[in-house]
Amino acid sequence: MVTSRRSIAAPSPLTGWFKSSYSGGDQGECLEVAHGYATVPVRDSKAADGPAVVFSADGWSSFGTALKSGHLSA
Repeated sequence: MVTSRRSIAAPSPLTGWFKSSYSGGDQGECLEVAHGYATVPVRDSKAADGPAVVFSADGWSSFGTALKSGHLSA
């Protein structure tokens, strides 16, 4: 389950994973996010059984805003 730690070793028991509609093509550079939790678990779509990074809701929102505004390279 999601905890206050910054990662989850085996996130597969979590439900609600989705891939961004911006993900596409065959490059394999996709992230999945699980909705419905107090924190935001994020994992590599190619490694669904691998670890997930956990963001605070504010941290995830700030990351998305910085990415969209060009402050971070995609």
